[in-house]
Amino acid sequence: MNQFDRESMKTHVTILGWLNIADGALTLLIGALAFIFLTGIGFASGDLEALPILAAVGTTAGLFMFALAIPSLLAGIGLLWEKNWGRILAIVVSFFNLLWFPVGTALGIYGLWVLLRQEATDYFDVPKIA
Repeated sequence: MNQFDRESMKTHVTILGWLNIADGALTLLIGALAFIFLTGIGFASGDLEALPILAAVGTTAGLFMFALAIPSLLAGIGLLWEKNWGRILAIVVSFFNLLWFPVGTALGIYGLWVLLRQEATDYFDVPKIA
């Protein structure tokens, strides 16, 4: 198995951090668009029964996507700050990303490949100078 030096590990951790942030931001965007779209359809229909139902579905979808996005955003920030909690959270997020085929699967595999290496454990265990 090839060995990562500290600089290549830093590069992979930075890339993974930004990918997690992009994943979280995209999930937030999809949730916001679902809320706007579904609520907008309710208003546009003019149906007094459809409006509250579509608004409730849009709000629920938006909140659900928001809840899914937060861990990815936090994991990305933790990785960029080189915090061990960010590594642990990113491992958990990577396992869940495996279920989101095909993009999440690729991100999950990359995240696990980088973060489960001994070099990653060593990288995050080294005390950082402020």
